Amino acid sequence: MTSTTSVYQLVSCNGCGKQIHSSALACPGCGAPQPAAQLVTDKRILPAMLLCFFLGCFGIHRFYVGKVGTGILQLLTLGGLGIWALIDLIIIVVGSFTDSEGRKIKQWT
Repeated sequence: MTSTTSVYQLVSCNGCGKQIHSSALACPGCGAPQPAAQLVTDKRILPAMLLCFFLGCFGIHRFYVGKVGTGILQLLTLGGLGIWALIDLIIIVVGSFTDSEGRKIKQWT
């Protein structure tokens, strides 16, 4: 007989203290919204910013965060003639850039 084990990371609800899954956006028990801390990626701002600054016209920063499709588009359009790359650089520096799963890149190093 084969058994499979699933590993779930449980955290305490901010509202009622009940154990809930770490990816829950709201507690199923009390309905309290949970912090978006688990929606932060393991990617870092500094490498993304440096890649965008030096190689932004080739979309390398988008490949770094897993956005392969738009990375290819930037590669083919030379970063939207530099405009798209400049906008991405600004978005990265202010901390609103996301990875391919929509998680914000918040940590510098």
